[in-house]
Amino acid sequence: MLTRRRFVEAALAAAAMPRPASAQRRVIVDSAGRRVEVPSQIRRVFAAGGPASIFVYTLAPDALLGWTRAPTEEERRWLPAKYAELPALGRLTGRGNTANVEVVLAARPDVILDFGMIGDTYVSLAERVQEQTKVPYVLLDGSLGATARAYTLAGDMLGLAEPAAQLARYVERTLADVDRRVASVPKQRRPSVYYARGPKGLETAAPGSINAESLDRLGVRNVAAGSGRGLTTVSIEQVLAWDPDVILTLEPAFHASVRRDPAWRSVRAVRDGRVHLVPLMPFPWVDFPPSVNRVIGLRWLGHTLYADAFPGGLRDETRTFYQLFYHRAPDERQLDSLLGVSP
Repeated sequence: MLTRRRFVEAALAAAAMPRPASAQRRVIVDSAGRRVEVPSQIRRVFAAGGPASIFVYTLAPDALLGWTRAPTEEERRWLPAKYAELPALGRLTGRGNTANVEVVLAARPDVILDFGMIGDTYVSLAERVQEQTKVPYVLLDGSLGATARAYTLAGDMLGLAEPAAQLARYVERTLADVDRRVASVPKQRRPSVYYARGPKGLETAAPGSINAESLDRLGVRNVAAGSGRGLTTVSIEQVLAWDPDVILTLEPAFHASVRRDPAWRSVRAVRDGRVHLVPLMPFPWVDFPPSVNRVIGLRWLGHTLYADAFPGGLRDETRTFYQLFYHRAPDERQLDSLLGVSP
């Protein structure tokens, strides 16, 4: 795999070479209502963050210039080799952003694309980077309800209208079906849920944040209500006071050890054996990052939390989603590893 340093060195050398005269340009309106002038043909896309890298990969993998971080060895097994080998370029957005203007210029993108939250902070960043690099910077709303529309906008911009329409239709069908099934579950039967992030399980996401949007969509009682905005750190004493019915976690080590941890044993979810590890490969199904990976995660959450309303297995649906969005269907062993913790 190309290291980030080698990529930058090679791309800077290429950037010094004369570029062909720019093709015709056109103006699009992004999800923030910004009028952005983009090339009529876009072949090179710099993803501003983790959610954007997954979004671009699902629609236009050959246009994606690189990942925000290098895929792990295990993650690489779930991706076609030529995409697993893309360089790590860092990210422009999010906590601990690691990309800089030099990296962006070296990559020679036709456009920078971000997919996620839309707000003043992200608009300000987009305007600043666009001014510094002279590269058009497009913001797409990454909320679940806006994902189909984001595909339509991106498909039009990238000249991939039909593939984008196919992905948009899948998202719309999934959201409609999940919403219908959740609506059939009486509110009194919906569990209280604690979403455990971090190695000790003491980081969580409050309702209304993009990280907890999947839980919001499933209509659960997120015990972290009122604990802050977005991601927040809590104490074990607070979790004990909340006493959730269910714990969902992204952390395999925490999932493996929580039942043996004296501090957690008296939590209802631990006592009742309702601590569930979110499927993780190649991108976690609930969050981290909160991108299109959450679409298949909605069905897993439904099966996990409301078995009666979401009967049957997930193998066929998972295989279909992975082939359509990730360009590679998992084999039977991989399906076992993904779904082995499903109820």
